[in-house]
Amino acid sequence: MRTERMVLSRIRPEDLEAVHEIHSDPRTNVYSSAGPTVDLEASRVMLDLWLADWADRGIGYWAARLAEGSQVLGVGGLRHAALDGEDVLHLYYRFRPTAWGHGYAVELARAALRVGRDLGTVVALIGDGNEPSRRVAEKAGLHRERTIPYGGVPSDLYVA
Repeated sequence: MRTERMVLSRIRPEDLEAVHEIHSDPRTNVYSSAGPTVDLEASRVMLDLWLADWADRGIGYWAARLAEGSQVLGVGGLRHAALDGEDVLHLYYRFRPTAWGHGYAVELARAALRVGRDLGTVVALIGDGNEPSRRVAEKAGLHRERTIPYGGVPSDLYVA
């Protein structure tokens, strides 16, 4: 999928190093209760789950690159999840710090919402204090519905 400035492509095994760089950076994990991914094997396990989403469900996370570049700026998209017994599409986005402040996450989120609108309920779960993620969700068109416990911490549920 193409956006105004990016190419969003299925995450691939070759993206492992980029996935690890993004998820092991402490700056990208300030609001993550799990903290940075500590080793390459943990990133490989995460990537394998994402690859399985594409194989099993036909939808999953993308690698985001500038239209005229090859470096993975970030990852994100939609992934099936169970929430309160309902199958939903979880919107996720995480970008390298060098890509922050350029609107790439909003661009990716809007593309994901276009894909997901006919497939089910799209939600984003945003931890307490994560104002940058909250701004992305709101700019993309999601609205806060309520606070729920998620992953052992209170999280705001945003719905498209």
